[in-house]
Amino acid sequence: MELFGTAGIRGSAETRVTPSLALDVGRAAGVNGGEFVVGRDGRVTGPALAAAVEAGLESAGASVVRLGQCPTPALAWASRGRRGVMVTASHNPPQDNGLKLFVDGTEYDGSEEGRIEERVAAGAAPAAWDEWGEGTHASVLGDYRAAVADYARGHGAAADGLRVAVDCGNGMGSVATPQVLRALGADVVALNANVDGHFPGRPSKPTPETLGDLQAFVAGGEFDLGLAHDGDADRIVALDSEGDVVHEDTVLAVLAEHYTRTVDVADPVVVTTPNASGRIDDRVEAAGGRVERIHLGALHEGIAAAREHGGDVVFAAEPWKHIHTEWGSWIDGVTSAAVLARLVADAGSVAALTADVQERPYRKVSVDCPDDAKPAVMAALEDALPETFPEAAVSTEYGVRLAFDDGSWALVRPSGTEPYVRVYAESETVDDLVETVVGVVEDAVAATS
Repeated sequence: MELFGTAGIRGSAETRVTPSLALDVGRAAGVNGGEFVVGRDGRVTGPALAAAVEAGLESAGASVVRLGQCPTPALAWASRGRRGVMVTASHNPPQDNGLKLFVDGTEYDGSEEGRIEERVAAGAAPAAWDEWGEGTHASVLGDYRAAVADYARGHGAAADGLRVAVDCGNGMGSVATPQVLRALGADVVALNANVDGHFPGRPSKPTPETLGDLQAFVAGGEFDLGLAHDGDADRIVALDSEGDVVHEDTVLAVLAEHYTRTVDVADPVVVTTPNASGRIDDRVEAAGGRVERIHLGALHEGIAAAREHGGDVVFAAEPWKHIHTEWGSWIDGVTSAAVLARLVADAGSVAALTADVQERPYRKVSVDCPDDAKPAVMAALEDALPETFPEAAVSTEYGVRLAFDDGSWALVRPSGTEPYVRVYAESETVDDLVETVVGVVEDAVAATS
């Protein structure tokens, strides 16, 4: 049984992440007892799935603190010193839902996820009736928002008067980011800031294609910064004062350089993923640090590996998703919003903040591929891509990555959450490179049909 992808368990609430699965996962997670916090995003199926998780946890002997609706980073923050389960499908469409498990603020690693899968497959029975756990209710939002604001005040400059437009996407950012930014002194206008699990304002995934309303709103007003979240507020997208989306790797490079320069450690390391731009390496190295890469969905493993080898991890990130290691061990889009706002205030504008980041042409393309075909497709690409690009150095550690002598590169990997094979590329001739790579991928997908 393979339940977990790169970001927990995720899928249709009708056919995959059902109440019966949530009950089984809760019981499997609760067998060791202890205390769990349980939260959910605003999806329509969230209350039923959260109730099922809670029933599973308590029937296994664990106690449960019910947090209700909250951002995923708030649930992670609340899981420090205990365990947690977040019911969320993050940026997926409204018919999906998912389960993400935490221990002491950190997402479960592969070994812990494997134990959950084994217990679910074995069909663990409930604990004895007099060993069942109890449930209580609590709210962490106020304390979490105050803690984020306090942390952000240690970075950048006061945001007094900074004009920020925040598109909350009808998700959980609605109850966190505008409030934190206002606490920092910013003048905030919030869009789609009512929690609605149908996501009527725009799709939950914030991308240049889905943020047209926010772009027009920012471009038409006198805003210094635009921000957008996904459904559970672990992702963040930034816009400049003209309403243009700032490339996710440029945002990553800015934050990585900031932490490398300002955190006082001997060997500053930034952990990122193979699909992340070389502009990150440029800025981190200019600040006196180094970059280590780990496959998508495994930032915590990369952090642990870098620390094991003596590095001081000052920041870790995938595009759109950031771990502020000085603050905590979880992905936190609300904290990214707060820190970015203060960095923009310090620099004077988004343009000034990103001026030193050298952007080479970068593209990302998703190729349709059924989940069950992904292993065969990737196996075929391990041969087909090197044959198509014999001049490239090839790595198959994190998908298939092609590196060229001029610094160009391309990465092909299966999505862990959606029915796609992802293609990433950075090159001065990126369109030509992507066209050829996508053609090879499409041929491999067609051959498995």
